[in-house]
Amino acid sequence: MEIDYVRWSPDLEVLQPDEARLTDEIVSQMGAANLAAFDRHRHAIRDAHAKSHGFLKGRLRVHDDLPAHLRQGIFAEPATYDVIARLSSAPGDIHSDEVPAPRGFAIKILDVPGARLAGDEPGRNQDFLMVNFPVLAFGTVQKYKKMLGLLEKNANAPDFFQRMVAAAARGAEDVVEVFGREPGATLQGLARDNANLLGETYHTQGALRFGDYIGKISLAPASKNVRALTGRIIKDVDFSAMRDMVVDFFRDQGAEYTLRVQLATDFDRMPIENAAVQWDEESSPQQSLASLTFEAQDAFSPARRVYGDDVLHFNPWHCVEAHQPLGSINRIRRAAYAASMLRRHELNAVERHEPATLDEIPD
Repeated sequence: MEIDYVRWSPDLEVLQPDEARLTDEIVSQMGAANLAAFDRHRHAIRDAHAKSHGFLKGRLRVHDDLPAHLRQGIFAEPATYDVIARLSSAPGDIHSDEVPAPRGFAIKILDVPGARLAGDEPGRNQDFLMVNFPVLAFGTVQKYKKMLGLLEKNANAPDFFQRMVAAAARGAEDVVEVFGREPGATLQGLARDNANLLGETYHTQGALRFGDYIGKISLAPASKNVRALTGRIIKDVDFSAMRDMVVDFFRDQGAEYTLRVQLATDFDRMPIENAAVQWDEESSPQQSLASLTFEAQDAFSPARRVYGDDVLHFNPWHCVEAHQPLGSINRIRRAAYAASMLRRHELNAVERHEPATLDEIPD
């Protein structure tokens, strides 16, 4: 039976009450916290996903047998693209890996075809930023603002974010006020123990345009060696355990992941303005788009680390029109990511640069 997918329209997005004011306040608060981190480290870092665990060169091969509803945007034709990837932890400061935290997997697909979104983003690349849980607990602009308030009050507690999520999973009143009474799995997923980040499945969390439709992108382990790491809890964790795992793994072996999309089939049950709502995979299963492969390499050489931490920039709004980010959380990100990038480059005296080829990425 043919599935009736929700068609994209510019009228689907709905600005939230006080969204412009809240966005300005959020960007200001994040900037202040980021400047405080700069004072501590004497070096500018990202104001989200600050800690890098590895940088990878890879190749994305779009499947050549996609059905018509999946032949959208950069996936419209069979093709192979070079990719730059960054593995990270979610907090906006550099903490010990002993403290469990959401992990990130961002990919930059180089030199893709398609009309660009209007704006000043240079280059012809497509970025997808993903986290190892399908939803964002503070999934609206209002909840995001409240969450920042709690973080500000506890800025000196490195593990506060994780304790806050754990408290929400237990139903603590002050934290539930921020998150709302979302399904327990939303919060328990964030509060889980440390697992090997190479075996995790990663999600854009927020929705995006998928050509004629709307969807969410995810990245899942495909090769046997990374599938074997799924759910494997790390017992002996030190400050840089995640980086060491990534470096040790890719020193002598490669890996393959599958890039997928979940398309919306019911706009009421699969909203774009609340990233905390999990889309039902029984109604709309994940569908494979492409294979992402990495060969053995040095994932954290000194030169690559400096380039990745100081020059490289990932932004969900660095995209083609056919993959425009959707929803209030993504609209916040448009302002927040731009401000973060400019501040980081200015404070580190680094010129903005968008890579065009893998040759620009140090080995």
